This record gives sequence, structure tokens and C-alpha cells, in this order.
Amino acid sequence: MSDTVLVVGAGPTGLSAAAGVASIGKKVILVEKESVLGGAPILSGYAKLVPSGEWAKDAIGRMVKRVEDSPNVTIHKSTKVVKVEGEAGNFTVTLSNGQTANVGSIILGTGFTHFDSINKPEWGFGTHEDVLTTTQMEQMVGTGKIACPSNGRVPERVAILLCVGSRDRQIGREWCSKICCTVSTNLAMEIKEISPTTEVFIYYMDIRTFGLYEDKFYWKSQEEFKTKFVKARIAEVTKSADGRLLVKGEDTLVKRPIVIPMDIVVHAIGMDPNEENPELAKVFGIGLEKHGFVDKGEQYTSSFSSTRRGVYVGGAALGPEDIDTSISHGLAMAMRAVGDMNALVQKAA
Repeated sequence: MSDTVLVVGAGPTGLSAAAGVASIGKKVILVEKESVLGGAPILSGYAKLVPSGEWAKDAIGRMVKRVEDSPNVTIHKSTKVVKVEGEAGNFTVTLSNGQTANVGSIILGTGFTHFDSINKPEWGFGTHEDVLTTTQMEQMVGTGKIACPSNGRVPERVAILLCVGSRDRQIGREWCSKICCTVSTNLAMEIKEISPTTEVFIYYMDIRTFGLYEDKFYWKSQEEFKTKFVKARIAEVTKSADGRLLVKGEDTLVKRPIVIPMDIVVHAIGMDPNEENPELAKVFGIGLEKHGFVDKGEQYTSSFSSTRRGVYVGGAALGPEDIDTSISHGLAMAMRAVGDMNALVQKAA
């Protein structure tokens, strides 16, 4: 019987889980496929996080340091798990670097994949240089300068299009990605802070800045930063003769066609299942739900259990999730995994 916990994925969920297990005094093996720790906020260059407003590199950097400094955590970067054998309390895992380990529990914090806007070609991404994704726009915010990629001019108008790769049955993305509305209102304020003369428009079906985010982001972006919200159905993004972008669609409040010139168009991209989930399901022997996210084993009495006993899953691996909730999932999985291992030890005694 092993009391070591394997944590797969070193984004906010995995880092939180690893720190949680280590804080109880148990050993952790942390496996990350990338060469750096931190997950999507670091790899994609996120700017300021919601709701803290702290730069991602600072907030996530502290989480990384806490794990790297722990004597209870062994880290394998640029590594994958290629085989899992055994059962809860006594798994043997084989890593892509050739090493094997005996662990009692496995925690998956394997996250998500950003929607690829190429799959929405009528909205101009990949065709027009000044059409960006939210992650690309956040990288621009991180530089401290807002400029059109095509010619470097300061944009007069920026449009943010919500629900790109979310709530869209035509392309097989039926789910709401949960965080895009809040991230976009935050991004609108960041753009205005850097470039006060730029007008920012948000095109939406409806706004879902849930809970306490409503006044801190939705109303604040309108009242203090003068973000303009347009309830619309967008048909296409084309380019005019003068090089500006034309956002074409229907204003669904007044039911009239609209064509508004813009300098930069930003796709608020949704959250897809991790593109490696089919491989993860095969390696770890777990199930996936119908959209491709990892399936839960039980909803209430064994939270964060997967369909395989002793393998736990949380954060955006389960579905679209914000960073704060993912961190909470990681800590809850740590408690769940250690608690179940202790129960197995007591039963065997």
C-alpha cells in the first residue's frame, strides 16, 4: 500500500492539489507534459486575472514556487504518464522518461484546450491580421501597448465578439464556457486603461457575469470605462477598401442589419475539452462525458471521483471552469485522495 499521490498537470488545479497533499505530509509526484509549470495562464500569457486583478505571472508564479520549494514534491517536466496498472492504494505508473512509481492515488488536473478560431472562418480569424483571440489580446495587454498588428496604429475601435466556440450547435459546441463574459469585460477595461482614446464594443447574445462579478466587471466596464454593449447576431467579419474591418450582422434589439467598422476584432474563445482526453482516458482507464470532458464517477458523496476508483479529477478537465474554482477543486481533491488512502490503510490493518 502506497501513500504517495501522483498529480498529473501543473496548472492551477494540479499545483493546488500538489501543495495540498504535500501540506498534509504526504509525498507527491507531479507530472507535467510541458517544460514549464503554471498551465494555461503562463503558457498562453494571460494578463491580469479575474477577480483579483493580479498579473497571472505573479499569482501563478507564487503557486509554482510553493510546489517547487516543497521537499515532499518530486517534479517531472516534459513528461507524460504512459501506463497505469493496479488499483486504488496500489497503482504502478510508468512515465515517458522510463521511470516507474508506486502510488496510492492519482489526481488529474489536466485542464482544457482553447477553442481554435480557425473553426469559425466567417469571423475572420486566420484571414485578417487584425482579428485576434482573447489570449492574443491579453498578450498585447501584457506588453503595455495596444496597436493594430497590421500597421501598428493605435485602434480607434476594438470589437470583442462573445461566444466564439461556445453555445454554438452548428460547430458542435453546445456548452457555455462560463468565464468568457467576465474575462471580456475585464479585457475591455484593460484596453481602456492602456489606450483611453480607444472605443471598446462587446457583441453579445446575453451576458453571464455570474455572482459577484456582475457589479465588479459588467457594470463597472460600462459606467467607469464606457464599454459599449451591442446585443447582436454576427454574420461575418470582412475587410473594407480602406483596410478597416467590417463587423456585419443584426442588432437583435431593434432587428436591423448592422455594419460597423473596427480596427481590431477580438474573438472571446471558449473552452474545449483537452485535446488529449481520448489518450488520457485510455491510459488512466477513465470515462469521458458526451462532449469529451472527463466524466465524474459520483456527484455528491465522492466528489471529484472519476469513473475509476482511486483516480480523481477536477478543474477544467471536468468542464469550463474559472481559475479560483479550479484551485478550490485541487485542494478538495487533495483531501479526498489522502482521506481515501488513509481509509484503505485502516481497513488493511
